[in-house]
Amino acid sequence: MTSSSSSSQDTKRIAHTYPEGLRADALMEEDVAWSHEIDGERDGDQFDRSERAALRRVAGLSTELEDVTEVEYRQLRLERVVLVGVWTSGTVQDAENSLAELAALAETAGAVVLDGVIQRRDKPDAATYIGSGKALELRDIVIETGADTVICDGELSPGQLIHLEDVVKVKVIDRTALILDIFAQHAKSREGKAQVALAQMQYMLPRLRGWGQSLSRQMGGGSGGLATRGPGETKIETDRRRIREKMAKMRREIAEMKTGREIKRQERRRHKVPSVAIAGYTNAGKSSLLNRLTGAGVLVENALFATLDPTVRRAETPSGRLYTLVDTVGFVRHLPHHLVEAFRSTMEEVGDSDLILHVVDGSHPVPEEQLAAVREVIRDVGATDVPEIVVINKADAADPLVLQRLLRTEKRALAVSARTGKGIQELLALLDNELPRPSVEIEALVPYTHGRLVARAHSEGDVISEEHTPEGTLLKARVHEELAAELAQYAPAPAF
Repeated sequence: MTSSSSSSQDTKRIAHTYPEGLRADALMEEDVAWSHEIDGERDGDQFDRSERAALRRVAGLSTELEDVTEVEYRQLRLERVVLVGVWTSGTVQDAENSLAELAALAETAGAVVLDGVIQRRDKPDAATYIGSGKALELRDIVIETGADTVICDGELSPGQLIHLEDVVKVKVIDRTALILDIFAQHAKSREGKAQVALAQMQYMLPRLRGWGQSLSRQMGGGSGGLATRGPGETKIETDRRRIREKMAKMRREIAEMKTGREIKRQERRRHKVPSVAIAGYTNAGKSSLLNRLTGAGVLVENALFATLDPTVRRAETPSGRLYTLVDTVGFVRHLPHHLVEAFRSTMEEVGDSDLILHVVDGSHPVPEEQLAAVREVIRDVGATDVPEIVVINKADAADPLVLQRLLRTEKRALAVSARTGKGIQELLALLDNELPRPSVEIEALVPYTHGRLVARAHSEGDVISEEHTPEGTLLKARVHEELAAELAQYAPAPAF
């Protein structure tokens, strides 16, 4: 790392070739390359991988002078970016880890990271985020590297965005806009696309800019007449009003989709099927764990926010108890509030579950920060009362000392590896013990003509013993109150 300094502040610059600990892929320990022989068995059929990796055809490359029979492809141009962060608290290692995560986000969005700088300040500058002097230094770095975008590791106000762009003379975006862009690329379902669109409009509304005709008045203000009385709306005010109307429409659509998901949840509750939610930091291995436990075939990729749409799969414990596993959207530090609000209906899957599998990347340099960031979002969605099991994934690539520290700190924690299968059987056994069990123990002599009650006892409860007699099935089981009331009429008469 090289550094530049002034009399008032220190600016730490991350070199073009990141040190080993600061490369963007340092946060993503698994190999980027995917092979069917190695990863196919672990991750199963990943149904949209081929679509995600498909080449894009470029139209209009052939001419009338020759017959072009081969399909031509062109590599899409990637944006060249410079990263900038403000270090206000913590150690320099914390600031560098945050910028390395921003680099990983930028690469996931399809950018090439050329350089990165960290500005040491008590608080971000109100005008240009990093101060006017350092903004000029940043402009020199942009010119030197040939970058076309600057990404700031924080959420910029509209004023900061405009002033910094005026100085560096290239496009400036912040961490929130970057995450929204990744979400827009990866959203597949109708609900996911609607949630991302709502979050983008919430972010864009206060940042609309206007000049020229955008600031001119529209006719029709005032009180009628010849439609010239009163100032009327400006073009930018009209745009804001239309965005608010679209946001209201989008919220109604998301609410309707929420109703459909709630009906499905009620159906699972009616059948007394326990629910387990997989939550955790992005790229911690949640989808790999879901595939390992259920063979779900969910896309697994060495990228941040590779999967956004929640996936529900039915699974079975070693003792034969049925439950559902829900793979939720990944979390990240400083997750934008727009996204938390827009994805609140999806995140409610966590609050409605009976158990949370909190997946953390054991190979990360500071996994405790991931745990804290995820728990903050869990608090925001009101799921603090749901029991939690900490699953330390990537144990095969983790530092043994870090694993020992986490296992000692977390009361209910288990180290596993979705890649190798290590610890999966222990996790299944722990799930079997932790899932809620039926509360009523009952004994009944069920006639053979009512075999459906015996079948329900097996699917919804815990069968302790079962014996076939001439009169019917003598059943002893722990079941829920509703089923217990139906079985009570067949309780055997007490012996005298």
